[in-house]
Amino acid sequence: MAEPAEVRVGWIGTGVMGASMCGHLLDAGHPVTVSTRSPAKAANLLDRGAAWADTPAEVATASDITFAMVGFPSDVREVFLGADGAVAGAVDGSVVVDMTTSDPSLAVDIHAAAKARGIGAVDAPVSGGDVGARNAALSIMVGGDHDDVERARPLLERMGSTIVHQGGPGSGQHTKMVNQILIASGMVGIAEALLYARRAGLDLPTVLESVSGGAAGSWSLSNLAPRILDGNFDPGFFVDHFVKDMGIALHEASAMHVATPGLALAHQLYVGLQGQGGGRLGTQALALALAKLSDIDWD
Repeated sequence: MAEPAEVRVGWIGTGVMGASMCGHLLDAGHPVTVSTRSPAKAANLLDRGAAWADTPAEVATASDITFAMVGFPSDVREVFLGADGAVAGAVDGSVVVDMTTSDPSLAVDIHAAAKARGIGAVDAPVSGGDVGARNAALSIMVGGDHDDVERARPLLERMGSTIVHQGGPGSGQHTKMVNQILIASGMVGIAEALLYARRAGLDLPTVLESVSGGAAGSWSLSNLAPRILDGNFDPGFFVDHFVKDMGIALHEASAMHVATPGLALAHQLYVGLQGQGGGRLGTQALALALAKLSDIDWD
């Protein structure tokens, strides 16, 4: 296995999660080149020794493995397949890794374009939010060819605690859709349950103590419900991005003739939260939208 100093890393996108994830690779000793739409968001990484590049292509030219963690499928397409994208700039034998939650079909397109240029491509979306990113405890769902995945695996292990190769190109993204379908209805249940407890006059921290350790327990209940109680709706994961994810899942489910009424309801409730101006809040802010329906104030 190569020493970290011998594996040059590229990183595109330093948002809520991406900055922490890239930081773990930098701390491990990898030479890192970064690029992001808002250079100020990369300032901390640059101060810690990362190099700057103006375009994704320049990042990939300087890197053995290039990662991207951006917002939307349109961003992914531009970052990887644009004229100044990572695939155009990647050197022969290198690997590009998309860690954004995006369209499975786009992952297949990136893989095909990469292979045509003699490089590898992996789709590796993650779950765990800002907490998982900071603690290098993400669950990483991986799609791609075996050899490419294995080249990327040591670096993925710096960012996550659960790394599972799901299959060929796009299978990581399909697995992330499974994850988002599970979370979507779960967040509706959490918001409704807390509103019920509040209206019933219960002490909410005490309620959480009881239910978190039982059959109702979940990552979201343990990590996001306390934020709701504290009135903390800062983003660990943006509502806008979650609505995007649910839209992808609904599209894929429809194409496969799979009925997902719970997902459709959650999607509409989150769209309502966007309409109330909550798109840049965290996903736990669904509690605010549902509170309005019952005239319950979280203050």
